[in-house]
Amino acid sequence: MIAEIKTIARRHLETDGANLSLRAVARDMGMVSSALYRYFASRDDLLTALILDAYNALGEAAEAADAAVTDRSQLRARWLATARGIRGWALRTPAEYALLFGTPVPGYAAPADTITAATRTPVVLIRILADGFASGALTGESALRIGAPAGGPGALAAASPARRRTASRFPRANARVSGHQNKAKVPAPATHPAAT
Repeated sequence: MIAEIKTIARRHLETDGANLSLRAVARDMGMVSSALYRYFASRDDLLTALILDAYNALGEAAEAADAAVTDRSQLRARWLATARGIRGWALRTPAEYALLFGTPVPGYAAPADTITAATRTPVVLIRILADGFASGALTGESALRIGAPAGGPGALAAASPARRRTASRFPRANARVSGHQNKAKVPAPATHPAAT
């Protein structure tokens, strides 16, 4: 029954966003809303269950993508595979992506038990970097080839044009996943006299 409730609640996320109603979920299940309270004490409890499922699914996608790279010394391949796994999950499940990374749900405060699930994806990325540092393949300077340029906000402007194009893709990708591709006004990468 819990799986069915969550499946219908996910459908509501797709159409209504995080404006989730237990009454609407119960109506779609052909039951009275009070029956749902046996499984979820409140809308926030149902949201928490959906958030935990989404974080765990995202973590599984990142872990599977990293594990698919058989040569563990290929840090760049692992990093890119993980990033593609994350993006693929986001494109397949835009409503859950929006639940995790979209506009906060008014009046909802995620409980502490979501932290472990939320850290699964960053742990994969940190593990790739840690493996690189442990093997000596990465140093502070060489790590820049995997991540963003160091040096704060001005570093991107001073970076090469190719680096600026790559770094500017995240806001556009985020807009695409969240359904705002045509509405989002994402600024072009900053130019800097030293970079031209």
